[in-house]
Amino acid sequence: MWPRRWCRVAPLLLALMATVPVVQAQSLIIAGDQWCPINCEVDSSRPGIFVELAQQIFAEAGISVEYRNTNWARTLQQVRSGRFNAAIGAGHEDAPDFIYTDTPVALARNCFYTRSDSTWRYAGPESLLAQRLGVINDYSYGATLNAYIQEHRGNPERVQQASGERALALSITKLQRGRLDVLLENTWVVQNLLKRMGKSGQLREAGCREPDVPIYLAFSPRLESSKHYVQIFQRGLERYRADGRLQKLLDAYGVQSP
Repeated sequence: MWPRRWCRVAPLLLALMATVPVVQAQSLIIAGDQWCPINCEVDSSRPGIFVELAQQIFAEAGISVEYRNTNWARTLQQVRSGRFNAAIGAGHEDAPDFIYTDTPVALARNCFYTRSDSTWRYAGPESLLAQRLGVINDYSYGATLNAYIQEHRGNPERVQQASGERALALSITKLQRGRLDVLLENTWVVQNLLKRMGKSGQLREAGCREPDVPIYLAFSPRLESSKHYVQIFQRGLERYRADGRLQKLLDAYGVQSP
């Protein structure tokens, strides 16, 4: 049984508590198809450069970050609809309607890879006409190459598009088995995946597209919170570049900015 004093005080405390606003913990969802070391396995101790960066920057603002792996087309759809907050590693050409920071997290260098016995080198889109080119569905490779892919996407003798969570691994296997002639992909990603597949050094780099493409953590145009999150992330990027924490993160994954 409560003391009489508490019986008098308790209603007052309950009334005061009712007037205090409830502060809900903030959280956001970021997603992308596995593009390691940019974003890696969800449960890994090293989930990826962009994932760790987002988690650390938003944690400083008291915001938790949930990372999910989904294929790229679904990622863009879910972010555009507002079900997810941000897409990992997107560029302006992937989703021009998304909300971006003033500066990118990194520059993506996309290069062409062949089997080691090939002598072909990239010399503009016209040099691809006699090659079976492998790309990932819904990825952006810059305006010129996007136009080439769009023009020839219905012809498997010119362009073959892979999709799904193992898209790149399957494309590498097709290349090595002679079902593709050339593969176009981010250099960080190819090097990382070849190492994990035990195939380091088995592909030949045959030129790169220019210029390098800025890539971002790109936020949903549907959510009012996106502008707030973009400001937090932009300020965090500036701090992490200035104090060297971003470079330390790159070093931990064994990569350098192009």
